[in-house]
Amino acid sequence: MAVLGSTGSVGTSTLDVVAALPERLAIAGLSAHSKWELLAEQCRRFRPRVAVLTDAEAFQRADRSVFPRETELLCGDDAVCALASAPDVDVVLAAVVGAAGLAGTWAALEAGKTVALANKETLVVGGQQVMGLAARRGATVLPVDSEHSAIFQALTGYTANDVAKVVLTASGGPFRGRTAADLESVSVEQALCHPTWKMGPKITVDSATMMNKALEVIEARWLFGLDAGRIDVIVHPESIVHSFVEFVDGSVLAQLSPPDMRLPIQFALTHPARVPGPARKLDWKTLTGLTFCQPDRATFRGLDLGFEAAARGGTCGAVLNGANEAAVAAFLAREIGFLDIARCCRAVIDAHDYDPAPPLAGLLAADRWARQEVARWTRTRPRTARP
Repeated sequence: MAVLGSTGSVGTSTLDVVAALPERLAIAGLSAHSKWELLAEQCRRFRPRVAVLTDAEAFQRADRSVFPRETELLCGDDAVCALASAPDVDVVLAAVVGAAGLAGTWAALEAGKTVALANKETLVVGGQQVMGLAARRGATVLPVDSEHSAIFQALTGYTANDVAKVVLTASGGPFRGRTAADLESVSVEQALCHPTWKMGPKITVDSATMMNKALEVIEARWLFGLDAGRIDVIVHPESIVHSFVEFVDGSVLAQLSPPDMRLPIQFALTHPARVPGPARKLDWKTLTGLTFCQPDRATFRGLDLGFEAAARGGTCGAVLNGANEAAVAAFLAREIGFLDIARCCRAVIDAHDYDPAPPLAGLLAADRWARQEVARWTRTRPRTARP
């Protein structure tokens, strides 16, 4: 297998799974953006044929002597695509954060590979095109996000026609129960303090704004062939129930496990087999209760943008994703406030030139435009001190 984004939180968890299952899984290649020291450490551990850095400056700084002699160190997106489509790769774990992950996933699907998809933005930006390509090439897309893995598991043996609704669970992030007034002065440090999951900064902020759930609604729409009206979200702070499927006969199936990404990763990599692995097991003796509540859409306004983009399709997903990535970056740089992330995304969605059936090039252009529009929005917004 190849792991794209091996130095991120999902990538490192994936390598834990590979290390635990050496009789089933072997690494042909790894890719990272700029963390060359960690990439080198991973290469010494797994001895891949190829390692790729996508950041040119990091590639120039990298000390070749700390990489294994049998590992060829390459640079750039073209090298990632070559790795993803290589003949000795059967499965590609796509864990690059953001729209940057689309190119490697596309190359893998073009080559007919099985893609274990942890990069939700790929389907948010180009879900119709990506799933269409997979169908044409005989490729397989298996979800790695815990929520979509739960739905996938519950749907085994069933089709979209059997489904009344799927319900994605959300932890609620660090600000569950807080009002919009409470969140006007949220600091970057507060937003990065997730109560349940340990993730990278962009995904952690998305959880705090609930934009991650908005993106997951769009992802579910394309993964499972469901219209937006059959997708819902519920807040579940314990993060034990990872999603529900309600069938047309009224039965509801859910998947439960501790919040440990190694389980959905392993399920995608070993599917359809279930084997012992490194993920934590649910301790029924200590489980005292499960709580659920409706999300506060008046405070976490990004959630409605996801349902809107899922319903409209076309360029909406690409614009929402591009705007959100740029807005989160601006928040992390303390250029805008926490609630400005959703405000900015709303403004960009409203201003964009909607195309209901864009080609892939049109989606990529919409993504670029959205990022530029966020920069303009940020420049023209009155500057105030940011916490």
